[in-house]
Amino acid sequence: MTATASFARSIIETSDQIFVLLKQWLVSFLPAAWQPAAGVVLCVAAIVGLFPALFALTTVLERKGLGRIQNRIGPNRVGPLGLLQPLADGIKSLTKEDIVPARADWAVHFLAPLVLVVAVFMGFAVVPMGRNLVLVDMDAGLLFYFAMGASTELAIFMAGWSSRNKYSLLGAMRAVAQMISYEVALLLSTVVVVMMAGSLSLTKIVAAQNQYTWGLPHWYIFTPWGLAGFLMYAIATTAETNRSPFDLPEGESELVAGYHTEYSGFKFALFFLGEYLAMFSVSGLGATLFLGGWSAPFSFLTWVPSWIWFFSKLMLSIFVFIWLRGTLPRLRQDQLMNFAWKFVLPMTLLNLLVAGLWRFMGEGWERWVLCTAILVVAYVVMGRMGMRREHFGPRSYRYAE
Repeated sequence: MTATASFARSIIETSDQIFVLLKQWLVSFLPAAWQPAAGVVLCVAAIVGLFPALFALTTVLERKGLGRIQNRIGPNRVGPLGLLQPLADGIKSLTKEDIVPARADWAVHFLAPLVLVVAVFMGFAVVPMGRNLVLVDMDAGLLFYFAMGASTELAIFMAGWSSRNKYSLLGAMRAVAQMISYEVALLLSTVVVVMMAGSLSLTKIVAAQNQYTWGLPHWYIFTPWGLAGFLMYAIATTAETNRSPFDLPEGESELVAGYHTEYSGFKFALFFLGEYLAMFSVSGLGATLFLGGWSAPFSFLTWVPSWIWFFSKLMLSIFVFIWLRGTLPRLRQDQLMNFAWKFVLPMTLLNLLVAGLWRFMGEGWERWVLCTAILVVAYVVMGRMGMRREHFGPRSYRYAE
């Protein structure tokens, strides 16, 4: 019995660390001096190969999901069940003509989509995707992540400005204004996690949640401040990634196609890729901060490989993104900005106070009642006062003279 249990534990440990062991086996064929660099290259190649493949799969699932929501058929022509549609789209993007406006700044126009994709890929370097499965385990991993994420705003403005198109520039300015507004709330929503974990290291944040009481995990989302922080984080990341109902920078009915109006071919596909990679990145970070990262939802399921739990949570978040796109209408620009500054930002600031009360009140039911009451009252008051309906007068139409 002891030998059987030992063998079972060995199998579980091997399946959990399969990718770590595979990397070690591959680099073992190289000289010892080359092994660290080779290990990094292998990890980078895995990330660069995995997430674009996940992007291709997600586009099919999204188009089929939206088709079901809208009572129509999604992709069903290319390959079995339409699963090869991303391959056809990729070939089309590669073979389409790359048109650059004559007055455009060629160098900046070329670099903008590359900067966007590279910045998003850099964020994956510090996100733990499983036990011992992180490219760079740095003490300030969360700070590095947000530093890389801020570069995407620069890339978007580069695209709009270099195109020499007023619609592209206006779309870029609106996108940057939206991203900056919600990035403030995004950063503040994660501060409560840092306060509780006492570290900016994402691996230590996961370790702090990888504990169980009566079989239930100590995930931060199961606390009043954690739930409020997660909801504010989800709203802010939806706006940061320009997803519905916050997809105003790409409002076709208003700005042609936004900041990438003057892009075609593979460079346009890079913007498309960057948006989905950003969705994967913020979903993985959200799972790490509030949903225990790679930890299991119940103590009796810890035998399941940790990387399966991480990617299950990530894909669940992607499903929510798709669901929202198929059900919610697009906001107006004034509604979007008012929501950011009059509701989301005050709630995140108040949540910092609630997290402090939770931390220093000690164990007991009193902190649950007090912290929950503060957040619920604030939600009701700000929802009714700060976001009340505006009364607009009747519309009037004039013809250009």
